Amino acid sequence: MNNQISNPKVEVEKGIDLNDKDYITCILTSLKELEKNYAIALTEASNEELYQKYFNIFESISKLQREVYEVMFKKGWYILEQAEQLKIQNKYQTLNKEYQDLNT
Repeated sequence: MNNQISNPKVEVEKGIDLNDKDYITCILTSLKELEKNYAIALTEASNEELYQKYFNIFESISKLQREVYEVMFKKGWYILEQAEQLKIQNKYQTLNKEYQDLNT
């Protein structure tokens, strides 16, 4: 059973030279790192004005990261795996138990 979710792959030149996929992968990786770092900065902002500035930048980076991901997915350069229903149910039960334990 093929449980991959993807689009037809747009082929790029192979070799030592960077291609479109290499560049966009680098951009996506950088945006993900920036997003993580701004999330941390948000938790450490010393006042509301600074927090709002960080939050606006975080929101812009998050939207851009999603747009870059969408381009990669459309070109078949990003493949997802559909989780089996049993795995989803097991994970839900585990997390739900942990949540219940926190509330006791």
